[in-house]
Amino acid sequence: MSVFLTAEWRQLAMLNYELDASALDALVPRGTELDLWQGRCFASVVGFRFLDTRVLGVPVPFHRNFEEVNLRFYVRQKSAEGWRRGVAFVKEIVPRAAIAFVARTLYDEKYVALPMDHRVEHGPGGQVESVEYGWRLGGRRHSLSLRTTGEFLAPAEGSQEQFIAEHYWGYTARRDGGTSAYEVRHPPWRVVAAAQSRLDCDVARLYGERLAEALRVPPASAFLADGSEVSVSRGVGL
Repeated sequence: MSVFLTAEWRQLAMLNYELDASALDALVPRGTELDLWQGRCFASVVGFRFLDTRVLGVPVPFHRNFEEVNLRFYVRQKSAEGWRRGVAFVKEIVPRAAIAFVARTLYDEKYVALPMDHRVEHGPGGQVESVEYGWRLGGRRHSLSLRTTGEFLAPAEGSQEQFIAEHYWGYTARRDGGTSAYEVRHPPWRVVAAAQSRLDCDVARLYGERLAEALRVPPASAFLADGSEVSVSRGVGL
């Protein structure tokens, strides 16, 4: 697959919620199935920074560095090479209207544009100690935040952190009923556990009442991934 987009994804705050698989059944792209960890179904609210974004190798003025917050869940697709483990999105928030418009119009991705901000605090040794991603909706500020403890390490083999962080495909349910698949390439990320985490958000308004119950309680886990350079391929139909 040819590369469509390159960027750096940095300081990925991941709040992970366990929920009943039936809440996601209607959202699973055709040709895929839910990917479970030890029989448990997860969705994650993820905030991170897009840096040095390039489309077909070309930097787009005023659209290179920005925040994104998304709600994603985990799916897999059987291919000739075996299972391809990937993510599908409920909604993706960015601060640039042009990015949201192109993603919705050309790729059927569920983007919305809202005013956004972020805050990153470092400790004495330069390690990230806390991150916060904010957006404005309905006359108030919403946010995702976490505070870390310890050092960034490679996730343990078979761990929940590895399951959440290492999905290398994206799947989009198209308006015509089909599914687009694209590959996301990056090295494995190091992670550090969250000592504190919080989602301050009107989840019913943003994500719908069907998912709100699961997202109103504290997450089952939360961690920060350091991130890396990434490349995203052009989408192809299944």
